[in-house]
Amino acid sequence: MAATKKQVTQLSYDITGFAIKVHKNLGPGLLESIYETCLRFELERNGYSVKQQVTANVVYDGLLIETSLKIDLLVNDLVVVELKTVEELKPVHQAQLLTYMKLLEKPQGLLINFYTENITKSLKPLVNEYFTSLPD
Repeated sequence: MAATKKQVTQLSYDITGFAIKVHKNLGPGLLESIYETCLRFELERNGYSVKQQVTANVVYDGLLIETSLKIDLLVNDLVVVELKTVEELKPVHQAQLLTYMKLLEKPQGLLINFYTENITKSLKPLVNEYFTSLPD
């Protein structure tokens, strides 16, 4: 059974809540890998399926290119989570996440920056054509 827009949106909301919990507990200023490990721990502890450092290969005109592109987290095989610890999110970070979503054919992505005082102000939820094709 395919997921619905409502289910994907709720999943993203839940992921955001766990990211806020991790951030409140640890604060800003640590390595991205620490936040990634803690967020994965929280998600799995709460019953979500999480894949960490997922390889994304590229297919170009029928040519499979094995790459070293790594997606931080893939939750319930639906939401791509890209974590950052930067002073400011740049357009290239959003472009990176959109590309990962396209390569994995996933409907939603979350760009989460842990180098901030308030995650919800800097968080970027992104959707694509896979999301728009989901039932409501």
